[in-house]
Amino acid sequence: MNEQVALKREADLLQSQYQALLEISEAIAAHRDVDRLFHDLAPRLHPVVQFDFMNLIMYEPERNVMKSHVLETPDPSYACPAGDCPMETPAGWVWQTQEPWVVSRLAAESRYPELCRWLCERGIQSLCVVPLTTALRRLGALAFGSRMAGAYADADVVFLRQVARQVAVALDNALHFAQAESVQQQLKQERDRLRLILEVNNAVVATLDLHELLNAVSASLRRLIPHEYASISLYDAETQRLQIHALDFPVSKGLLQEGLWLPADGPTGRALTTRQAVFITRDDVGQFGSDIAQRILGEGLKSAVCLPLIAHGRPLGTLVVASLEAERFPAEDAELLQHIANQIAIGVENSLAYRRVVDRAKKLREEKLYLQDEIRTEYNFEEIIGESAALKHILEQLQTVAPTDSTVLIQGETGTGKELIARAIHNLSARREHTMVKVNCAAIPTGLLESELFGHEKGAFTGAIGQRIGRFELAHRGTIFLDEVGDIPLELQPKLLRVLQEQEFERLGSAKTIRVDARVVAATNVDLAQKVAGGQFRSDLYYRLNVFPIRIAPLRERKEDIPLLVRYFAQKYARRMKKPIDTIPAKAMAALTEYHWPGNVRELENLIERAVILSRGPDLEVPLASLQESSARAQVAVSAARALSTLEQAEREHILRALAETNWIIGGPAGAASRLGLKRTTLQSRMRKLGITRPQ
Repeated sequence: MNEQVALKREADLLQSQYQALLEISEAIAAHRDVDRLFHDLAPRLHPVVQFDFMNLIMYEPERNVMKSHVLETPDPSYACPAGDCPMETPAGWVWQTQEPWVVSRLAAESRYPELCRWLCERGIQSLCVVPLTTALRRLGALAFGSRMAGAYADADVVFLRQVARQVAVALDNALHFAQAESVQQQLKQERDRLRLILEVNNAVVATLDLHELLNAVSASLRRLIPHEYASISLYDAETQRLQIHALDFPVSKGLLQEGLWLPADGPTGRALTTRQAVFITRDDVGQFGSDIAQRILGEGLKSAVCLPLIAHGRPLGTLVVASLEAERFPAEDAELLQHIANQIAIGVENSLAYRRVVDRAKKLREEKLYLQDEIRTEYNFEEIIGESAALKHILEQLQTVAPTDSTVLIQGETGTGKELIARAIHNLSARREHTMVKVNCAAIPTGLLESELFGHEKGAFTGAIGQRIGRFELAHRGTIFLDEVGDIPLELQPKLLRVLQEQEFERLGSAKTIRVDARVVAATNVDLAQKVAGGQFRSDLYYRLNVFPIRIAPLRERKEDIPLLVRYFAQKYARRMKKPIDTIPAKAMAALTEYHWPGNVRELENLIERAVILSRGPDLEVPLASLQESSARAQVAVSAARALSTLEQAEREHILRALAETNWIIGGPAGAASRLGLKRTTLQSRMRKLGITRPQ
């Protein structure tokens, strides 16, 4: 009877074990996650196997260690601590021998004494460790422990080995699935990175504008590396600082803007000098200096990475990517960001090269407007015609001052050829291979003169739709000729004085100082010293211009040059109009020589051109009647001027006499105004007009 009961119990146990194996198979089929598998495995095993803890020990071939994983059990406190286990453990022995390790009484076991003692202290008396192995590889071991002595008979070991085989298959499948997911994730990341690099490359190829380039790159980069701020700063060798040239910061409060200068000894400068990525936290912001640090903190930025922009071994600037979140940029992103920065560096180099080409083309276009080549062939030193002593003295002065870089002030009446003298100075100087730029200060409206001389930035004033290079910048390493310099308004004279003294200026609408090497040759037909006395011209500017004065005598003071000039202009226009003019009548030459020429050489040239047009044969037909009319008008004008001068002088003396008699009292019954029969304000106006001031 007892034998039948035992057989029935054994049959029931086998049936339960097979049922458990079937359920384990179903659980394996339902789960790919190892933790969930063992979570479902433990309740199915408890009815058929006695254990108080179950532990998974996996072999890691890279480090040749066994790694313990604590599994969910009815009493997890019995499980071995998670972590690395040496190979000299039961699990290591089972993995190596592929045999189960069974101990009925741990207190009597002499092998692995430390582990046995640790288990005994927790009340564990028996242990069974079975190998986890598939047909392809050894995975590790599965350990079961019980507080009962002799808990694992041979039949239990056989069953647990069957369980371990199924678990091994499930574990192997899960590992393969996890590995496949990891590879798939890596492939996806790599695909996203390659797509980003391609998009950045397309942006670099498609645009030469730094703003468009940064916006395109930043939009693509946000898909992989979230950020709110991105900027490109370029290094300025002259100031040894970095300046923000392009900025993408949609949520900006306006504290960080394009054009802002960054110190070279801050994190951005350190990235450029070390040529490595520099990660910035909120604690590092102070390294930028107080002003920049306050701006960064005011914007709320908490983390950033600065990357150097290097092209062909040359440092150009930095790319900064920042976030409003702390520690947003892990170190593993640095490689991708640096790759992006290297591509941007190519775009920056292309943009700078394009900008240089555009500036050079713009300068060439501006130079063309001044007809540089035509001027050098048509107006040269040989066109200064004459043999008079006055002209020879001027030429001697030219020979003396031209090789120097000194400022020259040419004084003379209108039409005396001041521009020819300026060109002769330029052509005889070491600057003759560069541009001579002419500016007629009287012909340019006062409001536009500053922009014309020094240039302006886009948006500097209404109508400034683009950047403009000023005449001084065009004349770099050449000569600038300021004609009618006496007409420069007082408010602009300090800036001109600064250029003469410091060789530097700023464009309208820009804070960037531009240094220029331009020789100044000025010309005027007025007495600047008199304008200085009248408060219409700055004395310091006058002295700076008057370094080497050259006075050009009017044509009436060098009459011996008139016949030479007449012949020269007659030949010039006869060739141009293809007329065979051979002779100039003596009567006409005498009349031309005796004429006073108020318009000087320019008037003479215009008259000879008109004479060539009128000539119908080999003789030059000079319109002498027009000379007589001009002479008569000039005499009338001179007489009127003398009469006016005499009248003003008489009025001046009359007023001075009245002022002296009243002891310079102007108003009141006994004042000079009452004595002269004038209002006080009228007398004061007359005094200002006549330059009458009370003597000191």
